[in-house]
Amino acid sequence: MRILKFLLKKELLQIFRDPAIFRILFIMPMVQLLILPLAADYEIKNINLGVVDHDRSVYSRMMIDKIISSGYFKLKDYSTTYTQGLKAIEQDKTDLLIEIPAQFQRRLVKENAADLLISVNAINGVKAGLGAAYIQGILQDYNQQIRMKWIQNPKLNPQPVIEVTSSNWYNPNMNYRLFMVPGILVMLVTMIGSSFAANNIVREKEMGTIEQINVSPIKKTQFIIGKLVPFWLLAISVLTMGLILARLVYGIIPLGHYSTIYIFATIYLIAILGLGLLLSTYAQTQQQSMLVSFFVTMIFNLLSGLYTPIESMPEWAQVITKFNPVSYFIEVMRMVMLKGSGLADIKYHIFSMLCFAVFFNGWAILNYRKRSG
Repeated sequence: MRILKFLLKKELLQIFRDPAIFRILFIMPMVQLLILPLAADYEIKNINLGVVDHDRSVYSRMMIDKIISSGYFKLKDYSTTYTQGLKAIEQDKTDLLIEIPAQFQRRLVKENAADLLISVNAINGVKAGLGAAYIQGILQDYNQQIRMKWIQNPKLNPQPVIEVTSSNWYNPNMNYRLFMVPGILVMLVTMIGSSFAANNIVREKEMGTIEQINVSPIKKTQFIIGKLVPFWLLAISVLTMGLILARLVYGIIPLGHYSTIYIFATIYLIAILGLGLLLSTYAQTQQQSMLVSFFVTMIFNLLSGLYTPIESMPEWAQVITKFNPVSYFIEVMRMVMLKGSGLADIKYHIFSMLCFAVFFNGWAILNYRKRSG
């Protein structure tokens, strides 16, 4: 126990001597937490719209006004021919083009059907897909609105009417920041914890102090614990600052208890720091450990469900996410933040994370070899 206290004191003193570590640990993640949620927005607005109206009727103008008033589209081009409208897309002036054929209103009234042509600039696939989905929803609503005007209901309608209403559970206002900020915080804590732990043992090798430790009576388990605990404390501090920032800046208050987050984060960080220490036992230089750590954390973050739902991934990728500790923490953060889940609801996640922690740290202890000279 005395040796372990000596190791912890030595690691903490080494951290406190380097002021750059504190800037990297605390200032950079907080700046990223302020900026990234502003960029990671699933809702796309200000889509540039082009219109070619050959009908110029009351119904066509009503449809155009309804599309523009939705708040998602801006009318940037009003051409007389489809060729001119297509050139606006080619010149990146517009993202989407609607061509309204001649006699649009007449066919809609007399034949009960009318055709429209929608051309979408699909260079940006996400913007094209969402823009097309937005405008299809608006046109369906417009179609329903027109048909309701034609229906003349009697005073006593003999047919029963079913009214369907909907509500959004857990995120009533569909605020994407409630969904993204917890996941981004997990990503930042993961990158901080894994990268610093991965450089820890390698730095001892490059400085030459590892040889002094190797000839000392320090056990491998004590050595790994001494390397793990200080960065665990720092990562918990980063998580705390991130939760405070999320509350003060974005107004995100968990429906569940903060204690649930910290209990799971404790186990999670032991697993992630163990992974970093494991990578550090294999690397010979800090450059090697940084590159390998970046490679691993990048795969973890991309396959974590932060930006893309896991259910929409290929089956082989969904299998990989089962072995990705980051995906478990992101899911737990969203469950506690949005659903108010407790420890009983995340018991499977806790058990899985305990397995990761034992596996990574056990491997790191077994792989670390004490050599003298």
